[in-house]
Amino acid sequence: MSELQSLPEKTVERLSEYRRTLLRCQKQGITHIFSHVLAGIHGLTAVQVRRDLMLIGFSSDTKKGYDVSVLANFISDILDSEAPMNIGVIGMGHLGQAITKYFNGKGLKLKIVASFDVDNQKVGSVIDDIPCYSMEEFTDRVEELDINIVILSCPSSKAEQTVLPIVNAGIKGVLNFTSKPLNFPLGIVVENYDITTLLEKVAYFVKEQEES
Repeated sequence: MSELQSLPEKTVERLSEYRRTLLRCQKQGITHIFSHVLAGIHGLTAVQVRRDLMLIGFSSDTKKGYDVSVLANFISDILDSEAPMNIGVIGMGHLGQAITKYFNGKGLKLKIVASFDVDNQKVGSVIDDIPCYSMEEFTDRVEELDINIVILSCPSSKAEQTVLPIVNAGIKGVLNFTSKPLNFPLGIVVENYDITTLLEKVAYFVKEQEES
């Protein structure tokens, strides 16, 4: 984990993207890939790809390109923890259910094991093979199921109410899908994922292309 902590945030993001591409290549029977090909798939330069891989200490036979299987495993050793990490989802509306349905079954060492909601119609049910518990049970279930990370997909108006339970339960990481930026104490890794901001960014560049 020391390598991961020392890597720039954007490098970690790109390594995750590279690995998904490499795993797709494996399924297609592709055994080697050149840096410029990997770069082209992700809209990067070959220099950027090589720089990212140099940061994690990976080198390759440039005559054949990168060995797809070896590189995928090497990146996995950097990104993945030795033991699987369990994840909880707070808010099982349409977004929470979509995230759960998409995420599980990806073969990663990350697994959604529980969901939490305040809706009595959802609490006590099993949604996409994931049990849904009341938020009143949050701390107990986090300890029982050894949950390290939570995904916030509750309504933005309720997001701040989750901060104290998350801190008290000893959660180490938060992926926030609400439009409300949240602040947590040091020691909790937080990623605020604002879909509206991302969509507006895409719309801006579409506008710029149309006007140029």
